Amino acid sequence: MDQKRLLVLTSLLCLGVVTNAQAALRVFACEPEWGALATELTGGKAVVYTATTAQQDVHHIQARPSLIAQARRADLVVCTGAELEVGWLPLVLRRAGNPRIQVGTRGFLAATDYVTLLEKPQRIDRADGDVHAAGNPHIQLDPRNIQRVAAALGQRLGEIDAGNGEFYRQRLEDFTRRWQAAIQRWQRQAAPLRGMPVVVYHRGWTYLNHWLGLKQLAELEPLPGVAPTSSHLAGILETLKTRPAKAIIRAPYQDPRPVQWLHGHTGIAALELPFTVGGNAQADDLFGLFDSTLQLLLGVAR
Repeated sequence: MDQKRLLVLTSLLCLGVVTNAQAALRVFACEPEWGALATELTGGKAVVYTATTAQQDVHHIQARPSLIAQARRADLVVCTGAELEVGWLPLVLRRAGNPRIQVGTRGFLAATDYVTLLEKPQRIDRADGDVHAAGNPHIQLDPRNIQRVAAALGQRLGEIDAGNGEFYRQRLEDFTRRWQAAIQRWQRQAAPLRGMPVVVYHRGWTYLNHWLGLKQLAELEPLPGVAPTSSHLAGILETLKTRPAKAIIRAPYQDPRPVQWLHGHTGIAALELPFTVGGNAQADDLFGLFDSTLQLLLGVAR
């Protein structure tokens, strides 16, 4: 083959690679759990970008140019909703200028639209701290919620990328089968946890408590989103003298010092749970998230 023909063939192959890359569905996920779920359901048919990590407090993210650039190219945005990302996502969407992914369009999916939210406030007052009007948005630690969101996401993928609709349907069916089996296994394993008393750092564990039947005695934050104070910690210490807990729970991004202070004064286990995908080495996908969470809780329950 002469050099000219080789050059033409190489150019065509490169063009094909670029065209395929451009044609791939692009998913922008606000949180690691939804990025992991999108990866499960798209099975390589999409480019999935996750905007945050398990080491970040998703309440306090900056609308960085890199996020705006990713949103500008996205075909689908998958976020928690219920005001969890209110401090940064609206700005990202506005500056991205992408009509496909604006709130209210087919290209925007809020996970909390498909589950029953707990802790809906009776009133909204900034004096009560970082309270979400629609209810507690931290839905990812009840695996039954993951299943509900998966069903909605699988359908949405098929609507946006109809040419791969049957593929997404099969991926959803496979994930649902494996997920339901895992839920049954987790619920058998978690039986010893029912009624276990715990203290938490932030009101982020409500759905885990609800699913497993954990008994939450106190929160280290005096108000949601307000850093623990010495007087509030002293009050919790007095409570724990008469109502001891099995664990003091925090997420990877939360300050360990208040937890360690209470641990030092009570001997109660200081427990860092992954909170979302990527929160520790074992929680490298959704299945690992729950495997690790239960393993750590069971380790202090005995």
